[in-house]
Amino acid sequence: MSSRATISSMSSYAILGCGSVGHAVAEELVERGKDVLILDRDEARVEALRDQDLNAQTEDIRNPEVAEIVTDREVVLILASDVESNEEAVKHIRNRSDEQFVVARASDPVTSDELTELGADVVINPSAVISDAALRALESGELEYKARQLADVIESTSSRIAIVTHDNPDPDSIASAAALQAIADHLGVDADIVYFGDIGHQENRAFVNLLEIELVPFQDVDIDDYDTIALVDPAKAGQTHIEQDFDIVVDHYEPERDFDAEFVDIRSNVSSTSTILTKYIQEFDLSVSEAVATALLYGIRAETLDFRRDTTPADLTAAAYLYPFANHDTLEQVESPNMSPETLDVLAGAIVNREVQGSHLVSTAGFINSRDALTQAAQQLLNLEGITTTAVFGIIEDTIYLAARSKDIRLNIGNVLHDAFGDIGEAAGHSTQASAEIPLGIFTGIETNEENRDTLLSLTEEAVTRKLFDAMGVEKESANGN
Repeated sequence: MSSRATISSMSSYAILGCGSVGHAVAEELVERGKDVLILDRDEARVEALRDQDLNAQTEDIRNPEVAEIVTDREVVLILASDVESNEEAVKHIRNRSDEQFVVARASDPVTSDELTELGADVVINPSAVISDAALRALESGELEYKARQLADVIESTSSRIAIVTHDNPDPDSIASAAALQAIADHLGVDADIVYFGDIGHQENRAFVNLLEIELVPFQDVDIDDYDTIALVDPAKAGQTHIEQDFDIVVDHYEPERDFDAEFVDIRSNVSSTSTILTKYIQEFDLSVSEAVATALLYGIRAETLDFRRDTTPADLTAAAYLYPFANHDTLEQVESPNMSPETLDVLAGAIVNREVQGSHLVSTAGFINSRDALTQAAQQLLNLEGITTTAVFGIIEDTIYLAARSKDIRLNIGNVLHDAFGDIGEAAGHSTQASAEIPLGIFTGIETNEENRDTLLSLTEEAVTRKLFDAMGVEKESANGN
């Protein structure tokens, strides 16, 4: 179409076949000031169109002569309900010229393909258009209904809401909590964001500090002081340690347990909980703050690996909505934090101790102080030439912590860790990133103390590495990848 004018600049149109669809299109084009010629074989219909001051002629669109009649028209819309007639019209027009922009009506996927092969630039299927419109209306109606439900639960709160993230919260969980807190504030209810574990990853700490998101450690609150408890984004990293019932649950993964909550919104057809909360921000017509918009945009980007993993149209439209309100200088600072000395030490140890089988790398960082450093080491090692999957583990007190990353589309690293350690520890994750926690004694049977640290490390390294390579489907060889 490089030689043709763009559709927005075109002014002369021909409509071949003017039933209800053609009539509606003709009226809209004339309303826009376009020059429209209508051809239809039904004389009574043509007469009625003329009575409406439309330029209409009686012609059978199957005749080859029709191509000559519309030769001066930039756009030809072939919209008869008889698809065979439409195919004949497309064929004759394309036999005469390849310059006109041709839109043709189909009745099903097969006729859509046939019309495309005959040379139609755009093929429309009215039933598909109607079903798409119906689904969009249904989605909009469902969101409006769910927003009313959410508002009812929040507004029934007599004191404060506790918004609980998953343990060791990531950007998606933190951003979703911040958004729900903003919605509660919009509805006149105070809310605290509560978390277990650590905000360990340097990007996550930068994220919280730069956006001034206030999170409260669980041990600093009395959960019984809250009469409404919300849980956001729990499934990917396992559940939370809170034993109370939840009133609100929002997530983009199917949970491992059923929640008997007043309000539940689980959408596995989107790739981040931040996407879901963005839709609610829009539905409530909330003037989103720069901090919340930046947090949500980063939550979506982090969960989709900057739109490279499992991204859905809903994620993209949510990101597009947030983009003008976000602080992009802050995003750049969050994404490029300084590496701590401990992380550098862990990375150095993981590089030295790495074992490589094919494109799979497994390494131990030994005894460490921060599990977060494992995540960053696994991500950095994924940049090594020829490596598609990494797993780095270390020991903190009496627990083995493991972080894994993969860009191998044939491998689901979450399933790998579950297969390897799900029956002896906790494993969570998905196709590209995962983590695991395993009690140290399961591998060694030796109590941890200063005297046997080297023995513990040696036994653990051998056992964990073997199980990982077995789960990845490769045999561990004796030589390492140093």
